[in-house]
Amino acid sequence: MIIGGLEKMTLIDYPGQVAAIVFTKGCNFRCHFCYNPLLVWPDKETDEKKYEKTYSTISEDEFFLFLRDRRGKLDGVVITGGEPTLHQDLPDFIKKIRALGYKIKLDTNGTNPEALAGLLKEKLLDYIAMDFKAPLAKYEKVVGVKIDCQNLEKSVKMIINSGLPYEFRTTVVPGLHEISDFESMGAVLRGAEAWYLQKFKSDTPLVDRNLEEKRPFSDQDMQKIAEIGKKYVKICEVR
Repeated sequence: MIIGGLEKMTLIDYPGQVAAIVFTKGCNFRCHFCYNPLLVWPDKETDEKKYEKTYSTISEDEFFLFLRDRRGKLDGVVITGGEPTLHQDLPDFIKKIRALGYKIKLDTNGTNPEALAGLLKEKLLDYIAMDFKAPLAKYEKVVGVKIDCQNLEKSVKMIINSGLPYEFRTTVVPGLHEISDFESMGAVLRGAEAWYLQKFKSDTPLVDRNLEEKRPFSDQDMQKIAEIGKKYVKICEVR
């Protein structure tokens, strides 16, 4: 596993659990608003020529030494990225974490339903969070690459029917999203348990540096979007 960073404790990223966050490197999206640009491109040297922000890359041995030391203090591990399902060794990586007694929350962009199905079949996950980026018609514009939206829809249905705790998440970005977009997005997520909305961060280096310092949607507009979401899912809240 190519590990791009480690957050040693979080009380908010894994609902109800005290967890660590491990960041995998490499992503198949180029979301304009992504605030982890050094995790998107696996070539660290190239990244650092463009961005001042750096991440502490650690080895698997160091990571598992940390987890062994934190047994009894942490409940779980959040595996995020980048996009974790790009890594073929993800199942083995998870098995090693679970062998130490930790629960697993996976963050994914939903582009790899085959990998997700394998993880679910082996019962390797305890919680799933999928970033649902945009209306399907605008997805490629928002994520910056060509994609198969059918894979996204497969992942959405798989997660909803998984029997596991889960959530969908959308970062709301002026210029990329319109309030009206959330009707069609809600239709794809219809029947889901939870959909969380968040303002994008504009005060940090982004993949698209033209968005830096751009004003996010107002609190009032975010609440309007949440009201739209509530027509389709059980819980739709602004984080």
